[in-house]
Amino acid sequence: MTNLTKNPNIEKLEWKPKMVERYSKLTDFDKFKEYSEYYLTKSIRINTLKKSIEEVKKRIEKQGFKLTQVPWCKEGFWIQGERTDIGNLLEHTLGYIYVQEAASMIPPVVLDPQPGDIVLDMCAAPGSKTTQIAAMIQNKGFIIANEIEWKRGISLGINVQRCGIQNYVLTNMRGQDIKGSFDKILIDAPCTATGTIRKSATSLLEWNPTRVKRVAKIQRELLEHGFNLLKPGGILVYSTCTLEPEENEGVVDFLINKFENAKVEPIDLTINRTPAVTEFEGATYSDEVKKTLRIWPQDNDSEGFFVARIKKEE
Repeated sequence: MTNLTKNPNIEKLEWKPKMVERYSKLTDFDKFKEYSEYYLTKSIRINTLKKSIEEVKKRIEKQGFKLTQVPWCKEGFWIQGERTDIGNLLEHTLGYIYVQEAASMIPPVVLDPQPGDIVLDMCAAPGSKTTQIAAMIQNKGFIIANEIEWKRGISLGINVQRCGIQNYVLTNMRGQDIKGSFDKILIDAPCTATGTIRKSATSLLEWNPTRVKRVAKIQRELLEHGFNLLKPGGILVYSTCTLEPEENEGVVDFLINKFENAKVEPIDLTINRTPAVTEFEGATYSDEVKKTLRIWPQDNDSEGFFVARIKKEE
């Protein structure tokens, strides 16, 4: 474990018995609990729209920081130093870096947008993945960045401007109401966020099985609508920062059972992973979900995350 600082807000909380019971069926719960009680090591992504990776690395390292490469994102680095207020660095203000959790960098990498693509980021705020996508397409093509909550949309607007994004439109609506046709779609869906306990006790306090089912219904609606907006041959990435099978493998299973031309593609990344869940509490999911990416906090000393890459066949 890179960061040996415990989060006192998590350490003093009692884990709900039902959550312990459920997660003990999915992973080594003691190891999951151990990692969840420690703060994450901070990480940054270098914004290549403004400066090169090497130039920004030199600037940051001159200030006494140690940068360690994130294996699955060439622009991503874990950052350690005496200062922890990375968001107050001049490089952040100028848009040279984005303070972004390492696991959060995975969905755009898996989406692999190319210059010229028309991209929809359906649940975009605060903008970490939108700005990452913009850098990947080199400000060529176009991005629709949508956010249902207008207050979160304010931070989205600030971040895309700070990072020098030129080819975008911000929208404020339900994802289910979006119209259009897109080459690539990212749905980083609203979820119960149990993979983010390390940075927020809220997800632990708010967790309950009823909420899982309610959120999964919304996720299925978003994914179905997103697939309908995807051009034939296009790619959709569905991701969450929760560890719940109903919100992850269960949602992907729903889509591929509904659409014959929805094909799950394997994800080839340099990353430690846990096998996808194919059976859980009476539910059985298609073997196709084995191609998805499921990571627990203890797998890579990061947040927990789930990512699926889905192609719409011609």
